[in-house]
Amino acid sequence: WARSLLGWRRIAAARPNGAHRAPAALEEAGVLSGIITQNVDRLHTRAGSRRVIELHGALADVVCLACGGLEERSALQERLLALNPGWTAPGAELAPDGDAELSDEVVHAFVVADCRACGGVLKPRVVFFGEAVPRPTVDEAFAMLEEGDALVVVGSSLAVFSGLRFVRRAAELGLPVALVNLGETRADPLATLKVERRAGEILPELARALS
Repeated sequence: WARSLLGWRRIAAARPNGAHRAPAALEEAGVLSGIITQNVDRLHTRAGSRRVIELHGALADVVCLACGGLEERSALQERLLALNPGWTAPGAELAPDGDAELSDEVVHAFVVADCRACGGVLKPRVVFFGEAVPRPTVDEAFAMLEEGDALVVVGSSLAVFSGLRFVRRAAELGLPVALVNLGETRADPLATLKVERRAGEILPELARALS
């Protein structure tokens, strides 16, 4: 949580770009059924997309490991700041995912907030490495996939099975699969179409063409 206290500022300040706004426009036009995202920044929702399945959760939410209660990350930020007045971490390096590199000494001096409901341990409501995506989330995503006429995968090498499984299911169903990614993906052999361009360039073009 000490590292997250610093990194949350970057996540909270992030704003959608063309790669987020284009899918929202396609959904509004009735072309896109919905989005299954591995991102945890909630930028698709901020861009106006209504039907978004957050496969790996969202950093904007915090969950209690004891009672399952939820708290907004922004509210927890204020509690953490109040518990650690004047706390600083000189020279800390921020990472794009909201984490930061801190020394053990700085981390050990940090006061962690407990769950307001039961005093339990709090965790960002995201799927950490080694954890499994909740089964209801997976089932919901498969159901969305099966509603569609095609699957478009954007900006992922599909190195993680949690995303690759949907390409495999699409192939089993005989659905066309389009990949938009710079570089090789694990699903290249299953692709009907592969486009090696930046998402922020190609998705707005696609939205204009189909809307």
